[in-house]
Amino acid sequence: MNNMLSSSQIKSIKNLQNKKFRREYNLFVAEGPRLVHDITQSWLEVTDIFFTPAWSPATRMEGVRYFQIGSKEMERISGLTTPSEVLALVRIPSHTIEFDALFGDDLTLILDDIQDPGNLGTIIRLADWFGIEKIICTAGTADAYSPKVVQATMGSIARVTLAYYDAANIIAKLSAMDVPVYGTYLDGESIFRSDLKQNGVIILGNEGNGISKEFEQVVKHRLTIPSFVKHDKGSQSLNVATAAAIVCAEFRRRKIGS
Repeated sequence: MNNMLSSSQIKSIKNLQNKKFRREYNLFVAEGPRLVHDITQSWLEVTDIFFTPAWSPATRMEGVRYFQIGSKEMERISGLTTPSEVLALVRIPSHTIEFDALFGDDLTLILDDIQDPGNLGTIIRLADWFGIEKIICTAGTADAYSPKVVQATMGSIARVTLAYYDAANIIAKLSAMDVPVYGTYLDGESIFRSDLKQNGVIILGNEGNGISKEFEQVVKHRLTIPSFVKHDKGSQSLNVATAAAIVCAEFRRRKIGS
């Protein structure tokens, strides 16, 4: 039997497309069977699940409210062009990352004002793929819990820890630590020839401006992905998510070979 959603419920769910209301309600939206499944199997707290007759929960989680609704109502609450058969409301986690204990024996990504939701979601997914469990974002980086980012992570949002800090705070912490700090530049040393450690920080810069001048003071190793173009009309740079994939892959390749 379908539940009828009230106008206020529909409005509240639709409001979560907006960052202001995500912060106010401390909730984000996840849509689609795979994404909802991954989140329900993680440590994230799901509060409500809305689903059409085309989907049914294998088991019902304690503390979660379930609403079977019609496809027309799903269209009204969905943020997707083609609505899925299941939508979940999830608590935004309150992550903090202790810098002093962060850089022991693994890599951490720092995102310096990444703006595009698709890029951010892809980078989170890449971090999950390459076993990088922590991402630190500057306050100017896009909201990791916006619907576009969450969808782009393909479930990795449930397996990677993200924390946001002011850039000045991150820089101060890094300045006081003896840890390898790698930055991606157009004029750095070829990553394929560089000495890469398996612990430390990789900084990825803004799509248009790259790594900010403020962060340059803490970058100890300037890396570049060399171009192999054979003429002068080739691409001048790589998309930041593409660069992240190549950089993470090269670090992990070295780990396998070590």
